[in-house]
Amino acid sequence: MTRTMTTTTTTKMNTAIDDPIRRALAPTGVLRASINLGNPILAHWNAATAQAAGVSVDLANALARRLGVALQPVVFDAAGKSVAAVTGEQADVGFFAIDPLRGEGLLFTAPYILIEGSYLVREGSAIQANEQVDAEGVKVMVGKGSAYDLFLSRELAHAGIVRANTSPAVVDEFIAQEADVAAGVRQQLAADAARLPGLRLLPGRFMVIQQAMGVPRSRGLEAANCVRAFVEEMKSTGFVAASMSSHRIEGAQVAPAQEAEAG
Repeated sequence: MTRTMTTTTTTKMNTAIDDPIRRALAPTGVLRASINLGNPILAHWNAATAQAAGVSVDLANALARRLGVALQPVVFDAAGKSVAAVTGEQADVGFFAIDPLRGEGLLFTAPYILIEGSYLVREGSAIQANEQVDAEGVKVMVGKGSAYDLFLSRELAHAGIVRANTSPAVVDEFIAQEADVAAGVRQQLAADAARLPGLRLLPGRFMVIQQAMGVPRSRGLEAANCVRAFVEEMKSTGFVAASMSSHRIEGAQVAPAQEAEAG
């Protein structure tokens, strides 16, 4: 699923951002923001308005206003597709979990939200703790190309990984394919456990997902540092916290302040 739209923001130029940086971040004259609907903490589709909404959309709008350009969301149903759009420069900025593999094509900000990654099993499963998941014969269902896919592909030494096309489809595929464990955003798994009988979340978390903004490496360090400074401002002014509250996001937290760094 891919949706594009253009929303109008103020066109007044912001003197705090130099023209070369503005052109680097919005070379087509609009800010094309890659929005991933596969993570309910970040974004969702509002059927009433036929638009994406959420914390990532609020941040994209704020950055477009800062640049003095219109926002053009490019909406995807899976993280891997969203990452590919920015890496391939079909979008100018995106909202992703920080991961070294993704870092080969992207320059990341510091995180703006921290999210828990959790496991879900059937009620009758012998698995009671996160540490028991990495065992021979255990099949773990993840969303293809998601932060959990990338992380667990590196970390699991014994369990096997099977993949659903999108993160929201993980639990349904976990049931359909008779996998042993489903991995994903804790809030999404909890919602699925409430929707479907006979499932339970394992206590605790197996990872903390650092959600950040990213730009193509080709846009350069100055452009990336501009977005890094923007993220820090949005955290420090309470913008991120207010956005989370307005979208009724629970179970995640605003990431702590961090100095911008080159790289």
